[in-house]
Amino acid sequence: MSGIARKTTSDPVTAGAVLSKAVARAAERLDVSRSLLAKVLGVSPATVTRLYSGGYQLDRGRKEWEFALLFVRVFRSLDSIVGDETTARLWFKSENRGLGGRPIELVRSAEGLVRVVQYLDASRGLV
Repeated sequence: MSGIARKTTSDPVTAGAVLSKAVARAAERLDVSRSLLAKVLGVSPATVTRLYSGGYQLDRGRKEWEFALLFVRVFRSLDSIVGDETTARLWFKSENRGLGGRPIELVRSAEGLVRVVQYLDASRGLV
């Protein structure tokens, strides 16, 4: 499941390209639809289509940047805990008593996305 960029850079153009690719790959690996990714990032479905085609890069100065970082963090935390794509997808789509819902539904809101990140961070600390 690896392959999500871990490189950091101070160049905003390169950073935007790296995060844009990372968020698209994370969504693909978690089997998140483009329409749901648009909701997670707070952008239009057309913007997500352009993001996938390389015609749009996330902007560090916008809220979408923060949401993308959180979403990639969900993927990376989940990857480090379960280690395989099938299990990660199953976990992401299943009811979770600790979270009080299904992660795939919770990430639609900023509050839910943060809750999922915090839950996974705490779980990863136990591994």
